[in-house]
Amino acid sequence: MGVAKSDSKVSITFAGVEVVDLLESLWLSLFDHHRAVGPGPFIDRDDSWPARRRLYRQVLADPDAFVVLASRDGRPIGYALVALHEGPDDTWPTGDRFAEVETLVVIESERGQGVGSLLLDAVDARLCELNIDALFIGVMAGNDEALGFYKSRGLTPSIIKLMRVSGSS
Repeated sequence: MGVAKSDSKVSITFAGVEVVDLLESLWLSLFDHHRAVGPGPFIDRDDSWPARRRLYRQVLADPDAFVVLASRDGRPIGYALVALHEGPDDTWPTGDRFAEVETLVVIESERGQGVGSLLLDAVDARLCELNIDALFIGVMAGNDEALGFYKSRGLTPSIIKLMRVSGSS
C-alpha cells in the first residue's frame, strides 16, 4: 500500500485485494444506509458482505483496479473501490478504457467532513495517471445527498436503472 496524502489526520492509501477483509464493517454501514434511504426489498444483512466480498475479489483481479482507503488515526473510515473497463463504450465517448466506482462509502460519523472528496480526489489522480477520463458511479434512488455530492464533482445523471426482484410487488 502506498500513501497518497493526508488531511487533518485522514490518511488516504491506495491498495488492492489485500485489504478486502478490512472493508466489511464499512460496507455494512453503507448497506444499512441504503436500507434507510432506498427502495427495498433488500437481501439479508448477513448475506450482503459475502456477496460484496466475492465481487471485490473479482474486480481486484484486474491489476489496474484499486481501492482507495481513508483512515483516521489508523481506523478505516471510508473507501472507494474502482473497476476498470475496456472501451470504447457503445453509447458515450469514453475512450479506450473507462472507470467505474463500484462503491464509495464514508461511515456516518465522518460524512460531511470532506472524506468523500479526499477519496474522489485520489480516484481522479490515479485515473489521470492511467490516462482515463471517463468515470461512472451509481447512486441508489433516494440517496439524494450522494447524488448532490457527485453532481458537485462534475458527474451528471445518465441512466435510470429499474428493477424487479424477488419479494417486490
